[in-house]
Amino acid sequence: MTKNRLKNWFIRLYKKLKPVRNLWKYRLVRYPIIGSIGLVLLFFVLHLLFPLRVKVEYSQVMVAKNNQVLHAFLTSDEKWRMKTELNEIIPNLKKAIVYKEDKYFYRHWGVNPMAVTRALFNNIVQGRKTSGASTITMQVARLLHPKRRTYANKLVEMFRALQLELKYSKDEILQMYLNLVPYGGNIEGVKAASLLYFGRMPHQLSIAQITALAIIPNRPTSLVIGRTNETIVKARNKWLKRFGKAEVFEPQFIKAALEEHLNAERGEAPHEAQHLAYRLRTRYPDEPIIRTTIDKSKQDKIQQLVANYVRRLKTRGIFNASILVVNNRTKQVEAYIGSPFFYDKKHAGQVDGVRAVRSPGSTLKPFAYALGFDKGKLTLKTTIADVPINLNGYTPENFYKKFNGLVNVEQSLASSLNIPAVKALEMIGVNFFINKLREARFEQISKDEKKLGYSMVLGGCGVTLEELTNLFSAYGNKGQYTNLRYLKDDTITVNRQLISPAAAYVITENLTKANRPDLPSSFENTIRMPRVAWKTGTSYGRRDAWSIGYNAEYTVGVWVGNFSGEGVKSLVGAEVATPLLFQVFNAIDYNSKKEWFKAPKSLKVRWVCSETGLPPSEFCENQVIDYYLPLISPNEKCNHLKEIAVSKDEKISYCLTCRPEGNFKKMLFPNLAPEMLAFYNMEGIAHKKIPQHNPKCTRIFEHPAPIINSLSANKQYIVDRDDPPELMLSCIAHNEVKTVYWYINDEFHKAASPMDKVFFKPTRGAIKISCSDDQGKSSSMTIRVLYE
Repeated sequence: MTKNRLKNWFIRLYKKLKPVRNLWKYRLVRYPIIGSIGLVLLFFVLHLLFPLRVKVEYSQVMVAKNNQVLHAFLTSDEKWRMKTELNEIIPNLKKAIVYKEDKYFYRHWGVNPMAVTRALFNNIVQGRKTSGASTITMQVARLLHPKRRTYANKLVEMFRALQLELKYSKDEILQMYLNLVPYGGNIEGVKAASLLYFGRMPHQLSIAQITALAIIPNRPTSLVIGRTNETIVKARNKWLKRFGKAEVFEPQFIKAALEEHLNAERGEAPHEAQHLAYRLRTRYPDEPIIRTTIDKSKQDKIQQLVANYVRRLKTRGIFNASILVVNNRTKQVEAYIGSPFFYDKKHAGQVDGVRAVRSPGSTLKPFAYALGFDKGKLTLKTTIADVPINLNGYTPENFYKKFNGLVNVEQSLASSLNIPAVKALEMIGVNFFINKLREARFEQISKDEKKLGYSMVLGGCGVTLEELTNLFSAYGNKGQYTNLRYLKDDTITVNRQLISPAAAYVITENLTKANRPDLPSSFENTIRMPRVAWKTGTSYGRRDAWSIGYNAEYTVGVWVGNFSGEGVKSLVGAEVATPLLFQVFNAIDYNSKKEWFKAPKSLKVRWVCSETGLPPSEFCENQVIDYYLPLISPNEKCNHLKEIAVSKDEKISYCLTCRPEGNFKKMLFPNLAPEMLAFYNMEGIAHKKIPQHNPKCTRIFEHPAPIINSLSANKQYIVDRDDPPELMLSCIAHNEVKTVYWYINDEFHKAASPMDKVFFKPTRGAIKISCSDDQGKSSSMTIRVLYE
């Protein structure tokens, strides 16, 4: 049944096509159809043999987050040829170009047969070429593959135009035309022309400006903006009137365009944020448009601010500065200043200070304290001895060459003291500190990890402004570290908890305090001081001045110095970098009313003894409030005093072994560590001393042996062969020790007070040095002396 129905359908179709079959008998019908089919087949054969290749090199442009061009590069053939995006081709631009160049653009398939016939007829009648028939698509074909204008090449253009229509949409073909059309000199494309002639993007052009750009490609050598503006205006107005008659634009817009003056001239291509532009060009060499997160308003404002600031510093021998601004909420980089003057060859202006590896000075100290807080080693009120120390030969000093005795972490960080920071690093461990910095992507530190030691917390390592700024941004993000975003379509690829929200908060609270030594003197009484948390840093030799600050919205990193590495006496972070930091914050976030940081729920408060920062004992009279982490922060009771049995006249002290029955009294004495006792004695600071121990006592004391702190064990000392200098011997002993005995190579050298400095003349080779106290405790070390 089904087969019969199908058969009957074909029979009926055959009968209906009888008129067509009858027409096929006529040549006038048959030959055109066969010819058309043949041409179509020929086209596809040629299309396979000669495929269309479209490869356009564009001037790479870097745009801000609002799509304004920040920087542009010439193509390899020295052309300004910038890619116009489809969304930049506004309706007015499309209407003007299509009406002028190809009214039937959206109706033909790349070749307009009527226009070709008309042009061919006119040229034959006139005996010369009087009119063309190029559609916009054919012009694109010619611009893609320029050739001499011959009839043979015109046929090639038609073929290529059909290929273009087959592959691309009409809007894409129009886009290619607008990207390739010549505007005289080395300018090609509407975007380059609008930017270089009018200083604006294509979608911002007026109708008068659009019309001017529409007519120039036909006469690019005679119509030159800036030289023949009057001629251009006449030609422009002629076409504006045509547009008006054809109702391309409304009459009021035509009237306004006719009255618009043309004062344009060729300008320079944008060259802002040069360091970032070259950096991203290297990373994305094939991207015609690099869409960054830069805020052009902030970039321009800060660039000018830095330039003016460095001009004032030049009289002091300081020539460079760099700034990075990060939005804490999005992690987008909104301003990037590699140097104030990119073309200053004398002072290496093309060096990118954001990525240059420099000594960080004291800027890593907050991180060491934050890690110590998280590991339960300290709190803000924990006291640390700011006294001379020797850690395997490393003897750090404070910036002002003074020691302060017992100070708490809060004071140490506010005053940027060196010794407490080194001790905090000792508490958490150098390797742990390095591993945490590796998590924060400190590349040079990762490379140098085997060479680094305690000095790194004072600047003895290499960092970049980019790395430091992102680290401080983590403080402003509850301790969470994420990678910086330079492109609008960048994603967060790294997201890790670097420190706890509690540690981030206590560090922030400390760095927010304005009453501190590193407050610039010029900002002491100003009402324009922004509310930010900040930390300064000054490298050894005063070669680098740092100031990194943040609030809830932004983190700003500032470096000031010389790319040559030349040190300057006045190059101090607090006095040179911080004023610039405050100026930047006032420029981008002045008088901000935005929410400040809030303490996390995990952070608690408690009363502690001000002498140690530990929970108070019965004898602790001075107590203060301190932040702490339950079950993590130190919880042992304060022991800054200890009870000692003494004679009635307070001249002799007793232990449990020698204490006379009933003939003594108990007193509280400072429980001083040997290093504090040595410091008090060295500085002549009066303190309450424990009386001499009972000389008749036979007990062997359990206090530690004296520590030799003037020399380092197993180290080599090179001295002058002819006149070797004397080496100094000193130690730290328990506070009950009155006399120490020095031995050189097991031979007695001298008896002295623990506070005395003893000297000896070294001999070549290995030397054993021993120190014994009057309680029978001793320690030894070996050094090696070489002659130079």
